[in-house]
Amino acid sequence: MTAIFTVPDMTCGHCEKTVRGALADALPGAAVAIDLAAQRVTVEGDAVKAEDAIREAGYSPERAA
Repeated sequence: MTAIFTVPDMTCGHCEKTVRGALADALPGAAVAIDLAAQRVTVEGDAVKAEDAIREAGYSPERAA
């Protein structure tokens, strides 16, 4: 399952690294693609776990349609 999130408060390289690390911890081995300019995160795996991981890292993910 592919989950796509908009993360409006992910604004810099540090934010991207933090989100990527949180997703790697929550979903080991999952494919993660981050488009920082578009503030978009695409992750393979459990969407609920991914969303929770991004929130726990301090960000506000919104599930994209």
